[in-house]
Amino acid sequence: MQKRNLKKIGRVTACVVSAVMLFSGMNLDILAKEANGLPSAGIDFFLSSNATSVKSLKDEDTENTFSDVSTDKDAEAAAFPTATAAPTATAAAAPIEEQKEEKEEKEEKIIEETMMASTTKTVNQKERELEAKREEEGFKSLVIAKVNDYVNVRSIPSEEGEILGKLYDKSVGEFISEEDGWYEITSGSVTGYVKAEYCVTGDDAVELAKAVGTRIATVTTTTLKVREEPGLDATVLGLVPIEDQLLVTEELDGWVKVNIEEGDGYVSTDYVTLSTEFVKAESKAEEEARLAKEEAERKAAQEAAAKAAKERQAAAKSSSSQDKEIIAPVITSGSGSELGKSVADFACQFVGNPYVWGGTSLTNGADCSGFVMSVYSNFGVSLPHSSAADRNVGSAVNGLENAQPGDIICYSGHVGIYVGSGQIVHASTEKTGIIVSSASYRSILSIRRIF
Repeated sequence: MQKRNLKKIGRVTACVVSAVMLFSGMNLDILAKEANGLPSAGIDFFLSSNATSVKSLKDEDTENTFSDVSTDKDAEAAAFPTATAAPTATAAAAPIEEQKEEKEEKEEKIIEETMMASTTKTVNQKERELEAKREEEGFKSLVIAKVNDYVNVRSIPSEEGEILGKLYDKSVGEFISEEDGWYEITSGSVTGYVKAEYCVTGDDAVELAKAVGTRIATVTTTTLKVREEPGLDATVLGLVPIEDQLLVTEELDGWVKVNIEEGDGYVSTDYVTLSTEFVKAESKAEEEARLAKEEAERKAAQEAAAKAAKERQAAAKSSSSQDKEIIAPVITSGSGSELGKSVADFACQFVGNPYVWGGTSLTNGADCSGFVMSVYSNFGVSLPHSSAADRNVGSAVNGLENAQPGDIICYSGHVGIYVGSGQIVHASTEKTGIIVSSASYRSILSIRRIF
């Protein structure tokens, strides 16, 4: 028994020492990193606020669980046989002692595993807290416009300087320097000076940045389960592939609330990387191009109004004769390229077909990005099988009011194709299949134009 006690003490001591070494090593690493100073100008900060850690080595599908300790009935039967003849003291003592040792070993193993699991959880929590602090420090290097409309970005720190672009209200730039009441910033494709009185930076920018930024969770595991409640035992609402990006609406301890096609759900922060996105400045050239395009689109929209009404009526009449009710899309209304309209026309042929997770077949089943990828493949365009990656293809479109048929509409963990008149066609869910919906049924993260 003395050996057993020494062995037990040794195992517990080893766990404690391992935990201390793990915390000590992490703290030394943190001190070494912080000794190098704060992040510069927020460039890395914009991309990601979470560093790779112990949590990235885990997988939700292989989480450890521990069974309750119970008495082995077979062992009891061996220790206390039902035979009428009583065993000798020596014969009975041996198996009882062995059973005690086995039970102690099981208990010790459970204690060790529980301690290590608790240590890992504490480390992850501490890392999240440190990353939150680093993020706040990064926010201090931002310059955020706080005006009714916009503040001009000029070539020199003077109102006599050439206007290079505009930093709209709640838009964000990265601080470079300060000179005579002006901040030198870089934002988007613009680098210049903004009047300090119309912006905030430093400590004042921290809380404002949290309010105006869009919080994004990027999936880091192969298939992430989005759950109805924040807990590993909660019902799975939907699945999201690796590298997909989800809009975060709430942050809890170890969990974030996100928006997916099936609705709002929760994901563990162990399987995502959190980052914050901001609206950037618009250059003078970008503004001029946008205004010219909007004017052309307004004129084209007026000319197409009558034609759109007729097409809507014809489509509605056609759909009423079908067994399944389908919202009739208006796919050629508004301005836009003929090729973009052809994309929308082609995509709408597959309304009513099934949704299949990971699928790319327009007839037998596709998921949202697989549907968009396969539609554009028909026109010789290669797109990624990822709704997050689709946010970076083609060119940006400023607002749904400027969308044209064929444009790609990107949401949190979802993507569809704009067909005109404020509608999209998309592979929605297993329940609905490929359908037509209002483009504004969820918050739009970006709009991209291929043609």
